[in-house]
Amino acid sequence: MIDVRNLSVSYGDLRALDDVSVDIADGEFVTVVGPSGCGKTTLLRTIGGLESPTTGRVRVDGDPPEVAQSDARLGFVFQDHTLLPWKTALENVTFLRRMAGKEPDSEGARDLLATTGLDGFEDARPAELSGGMKQRVAIARAIHLGADVLLMDEPFGELDEITRDEMGVEILRLWRENRKTVVFVTHSVPEAVFLGDRCLVVSGAPAVDGPTSPASGTGAPGRIVAEFDIDLPRPRDESVFGSEAFGRAVAEVRGALHDDA
Repeated sequence: MIDVRNLSVSYGDLRALDDVSVDIADGEFVTVVGPSGCGKTTLLRTIGGLESPTTGRVRVDGDPPEVAQSDARLGFVFQDHTLLPWKTALENVTFLRRMAGKEPDSEGARDLLATTGLDGFEDARPAELSGGMKQRVAIARAIHLGADVLLMDEPFGELDEITRDEMGVEILRLWRENRKTVVFVTHSVPEAVFLGDRCLVVSGAPAVDGPTSPASGTGAPGRIVAEFDIDLPRPRDESVFGSEAFGRAVAEVRGALHDDA
């Protein structure tokens, strides 16, 4: 279980997040949606132990994120796939597990590549793979690590719309099979509704959304302004997009974003 309590994160005089509290249950798929610069990536990074709270606390199964990270209980998938260009797809999948001091499971890694549609590409290097294929390798790598929690920051952000939809279906299938806890950050309201058991709406206008972004002024800190239980049947596939229930849920989430704006 992820427990975020009264979390605030500041960079100098700039507050990126203010008084954020949320609980995420084991095996839950939670999406986080909001405009650029609202602090949602800061929230994800703090849950993952890549940022430190200024005030408040974060716990993963009762432990600080840094402890969960050192125990390889947290897996990350970023918008940039961060694959090592000199390693094959199979070597990239097993790499993090090796770095965590765990014995890699080559057959398990091959099976993961096959289930993500990459059967036959085990020996291909990143330069030989499309954008969607690279993200499939990155997702397989995070799952192969054996982490209980997957933290995903705009992993489909650079993909075309059709590939994004296909990847969404793929990640839901992998989630059903592995039942990890997933926190998924996105700018896309339809994507957030399609994927999530629950959708958190973050709003605010901080000048940065992480320590590498230059300060560009002042703004309101990020806060969770609404959350929605997504009452759509599972399993889900592309047919959900045309349903009235999906359209209503998207309109409700968009309404919360625009009302706060």
